[in-house]
Amino acid sequence: MASKYKEGDGLEQLQYSDQITSTGTSYGDIRFRKSRIDYKDPDPIYDLRGYEYKNRKSTRSLFRVSRGDLLNLIILILVAFIVRLYRLDQPTSVVFDEVHFGGFATGRFFMDVHPPLAKLLITLAGVLGGFDGRFDFKEIGKDYLEPKVPYVAMRLLPAMLGIFLIPISYLTIRLSGFSSAASFLVAALIIFENGLVTQSRFILLDAPLIAFTGFTVLMWVKFHNEQTRPFKFWWWVWLAMTGVGLGLTVSCKWVGLFTIAHIGLSTIKGLWELLGDLRITPIQWMRHFFARALCLIVIPISLYCFFFVIHFAILQNGGDGDGFMSSEFQHTLRGHGMNDMPIDVAFNSQITLRHVNTQGGYLHSHKHNYPGGSTQQQITLYPHKDHNNLWILQNETTVNETNPIWVYDGDVIRLEHNSTHRRLHSHDVRPPVTDADFQNEVSAYGYEGFEGDANDFWRVIIVDHDKSDPESKLRLRTLHTKFRLQHVITGCFLFSHSVKLPDWGFDQQEVTCAKGGSLSNSIWYIETNFHSNIPEDAEKVNYKKPGFFGKLFELNKVMWNTNSGLTDTHPYQSNPSSWVFMKSGINFWSKDHRQIFLIGNPLTWWSSAFALIVFVFAKSIILLRAKRGYKDNNAIKEHFESNAGFFFIGWCCHYFPFFLMKRQLFLHHYFPALYYAILLIGIGFDLVTIRLKTRNRYIVAVMFLFVAIYVFSLFSPLTYSNPWTKKECHGVKWLNTWDFDCKHNFDSYEQFYKESSETLSVSKTDDGSLPLDISSNELPAEILTKENEIEQKMNDTIVNNNDVPVDLVETHNEKVRVDDDGERAINI
Repeated sequence: MASKYKEGDGLEQLQYSDQITSTGTSYGDIRFRKSRIDYKDPDPIYDLRGYEYKNRKSTRSLFRVSRGDLLNLIILILVAFIVRLYRLDQPTSVVFDEVHFGGFATGRFFMDVHPPLAKLLITLAGVLGGFDGRFDFKEIGKDYLEPKVPYVAMRLLPAMLGIFLIPISYLTIRLSGFSSAASFLVAALIIFENGLVTQSRFILLDAPLIAFTGFTVLMWVKFHNEQTRPFKFWWWVWLAMTGVGLGLTVSCKWVGLFTIAHIGLSTIKGLWELLGDLRITPIQWMRHFFARALCLIVIPISLYCFFFVIHFAILQNGGDGDGFMSSEFQHTLRGHGMNDMPIDVAFNSQITLRHVNTQGGYLHSHKHNYPGGSTQQQITLYPHKDHNNLWILQNETTVNETNPIWVYDGDVIRLEHNSTHRRLHSHDVRPPVTDADFQNEVSAYGYEGFEGDANDFWRVIIVDHDKSDPESKLRLRTLHTKFRLQHVITGCFLFSHSVKLPDWGFDQQEVTCAKGGSLSNSIWYIETNFHSNIPEDAEKVNYKKPGFFGKLFELNKVMWNTNSGLTDTHPYQSNPSSWVFMKSGINFWSKDHRQIFLIGNPLTWWSSAFALIVFVFAKSIILLRAKRGYKDNNAIKEHFESNAGFFFIGWCCHYFPFFLMKRQLFLHHYFPALYYAILLIGIGFDLVTIRLKTRNRYIVAVMFLFVAIYVFSLFSPLTYSNPWTKKECHGVKWLNTWDFDCKHNFDSYEQFYKESSETLSVSKTDDGSLPLDISSNELPAEILTKENEIEQKMNDTIVNNNDVPVDLVETHNEKVRVDDDGERAINI
C-alpha cells in the first residue's frame, strides 16, 4: 500500500478512521491517497490527489482560494449581479406577498407567522432608503411611485442575499472535495434558476432563508474539514459559525428548524462515530458533546432571542397585530395603556367585558340589527377599545342603591348597553351564522325606560380567579375573576368563537349563547370598572406586564397557532408531491399585459430531480451489493457516497416534513430543498466526468450551462415582467398544469411599443396628478378592497343613521379607528 504513494505524500498521516467527511462518516483521509484515475485539477483545494495537508494553511481559511477558483468566483458574482439586479425597479407596484412583508416595515406592532430577522433586515433597508412608514402595502398592484416609496432599496436586500448564495454554493461543492468545474456549474445553475431569481427580487423572506441555509451548510463543511485538529482555533471558529448560521436561518422562518434537524442528524452521526473510536476517552467524548451543544444549541437559541429583543424594542406602538395578543401583552404597547381600575365590582358599575379566548375581544353592540332571525340589535366581539364596549351591570331589579353592592358568585344580573340603552338578551332563535340547535342568538333588546323581560337575566358563575386574591373566588373583581354568564331561562352560556360575521356585521366576531361547545370560549372577565360611589382611594388593579421571556413565549405560541390555522384554500397553493417536478407555479403580479409568475428553470429543476433519483438508485445498488457480501471499500466511492448522502439527507429534511402539514403550501416552500438538490447535480457531474481532464470537464459544464441559460431566457418574461407575445407564451407551456395566463398578452411586440408611446405622450394634469392611461377603454375608478367596501358601507350608514357624515381622519398615516355606528373610537 505504501508503495503507491509518492515521497512526501505523508504516509505518517492519519489512519483509516481518522478522517471524517462533511457528513460525519469516517473513511480515511483520501486526500493522502493516490487515485488510479488521472484526476487533474490545477491548484486544488480539496481533491482526490494527495498533497501535504499540514503545510497548506489555505485549507483552513474560507477565502484564500486558488487563482482559478478566485477567477471563477469573480465571474459568477458579476453575472449574478446582472441577473439579480436587472430591472429591479419593475414592476413599480406591490407584488404578491410584498403586501405582507413590506407592510411590516411601518414601525407598528404586527403579528406574523415567521420570526423577525428577515423582516428586521427589510425594515433596515427601508429606513436606509428613506421609508417613512406611511405606505401601507395593502393590495397587490398598488403604485409605489406616487407616494415615493423606496421600494428598490427594500428589494435590494433580498437581491443581495440572492447574490450571496452564489459564492456560498461554489465554495460548498469545492470545499467538499469536488472539482472547480462542478462548483462552477452548480453556482451558475443557481444564478439562472428562474424561481430563485424571482423570489430574490422582491420584498420576500425566502432569499434570506435560503442564503442563511447555504451559509450554514458551508460552515458545517468547513468544520468537518478540521476534524483532524479538534479543539483548535479554526475547529472552534467553523463550529461556532455553524451555530450562527442555524440561528440566522431559524430566525428568518421556522423552516430553519429543518436545517437544524439536518445538522443535528449529522452531529449525532459524527458523535456516534467518535464513540466507536477506542482512542477517544469518555472525557474527550464529553468535551466533543458539550462543544457541539454550546455552538449548535446555545448559540442559535441566543441569536433567536436576540432578534426578538430588537423586534420588541422597535415595535413599541400598537398596530394591526394587537388583537392576536393577550391583554397583558397589549398593555406593553403604546396606545394600550390603562389607568388603574377599582378592583371591586358593584351593581350599577360601568364595565367592559373581555373574552378570555379568541384573542380577547370586547363584548360589543352598535346601532345595527341582524338581517334575519329576531332582527334585533347586533351583539358582537370587537377587538378594539371603543365606547360601544361599555355596559352597565344591573341587578335583576331596577332599584338603585346608594352604597355599592358587590356582585357575588351565583348572583343574577342584567347588562344594559351604555350607548343604546338596550339589554343583553337571548332567546330560542338560531344565530345568523352558526345555525345550530345548541346555539341561541344573542341580541340587544329594549329601549331607554323599558323594564325589560326575563330573557335579559344572566347568572354569574365564577370558574377561575387570581390565586393572590382569594376574594376574587367569591365575587367579581376587576381583571382577577374569570366567570361565565348563564342565561337563566334557557341555561345556555354567553359564548364567542372565531367565526366572523358577514359584511353586514362588519366582519366582527359572532357572539352566541351555547348550550354546549368549548368551555374556554364561554369565559369572560371585567377589564374596566367605574362606579360613582366607589371612593378614589379604593383598592385598584391593573394588568401585570409580562417580561421579555413572557412576551417571547406568548408571541411564539400565537405564531404557531396562527400558522397551523392557515388552512383556507388559495388558487395557487400546491401539494408537496407536485414540487419535485414543478407541476405548478404562483401568479405574483399581472398588469398592463405583463405578468410575473413564479416558476423555475425546468432544465435545472428536472435535472435536480433526476440527480435525486439517481442517488436513490445508486445507493440501493450499493446496499444490495453489501448485503450480498461484495467489498466496495474504495476511497473515491466513499467520498462521493458520503457527500451525496449528506446533501440528500438535507433535501429529505427540507422536503418530507411538508407532507405532515395541513396549512396552505406553495411552490416557494420547496426552495431550500431545491438548493440541496442542485448541490447533488454537482456531485453527479463529477462522478460522470471523473475520467475527463479539467479542460474537458469545463467544456461539458459550459455546454450544459448554455442550454440552462437558453431555457432561462425562454421563461425570463415571467421573471422580469418583460413584454411577451401570446405565441411565445403558449410555446413554453410545456406542462398543461402550468397556469400562467397567455391570453392577456398582445399578439405582437408592436402593440407593446405603441401602448408605451401613447402612455408617455400624456402629460400630467394641471393639478399635478399622474396621467391617465388613455390606452385603456375603461374609465378610471377607485379599486375597493373588501376592507374599503365595508368602510364605505359604514360611512353610508353613518350618514343615514346620524344625518351628519363623519370624517375619517388620518394623522401621520395612523387611522383613527371609526366604529360601525360612525363615531370615533375612544380609549378607556
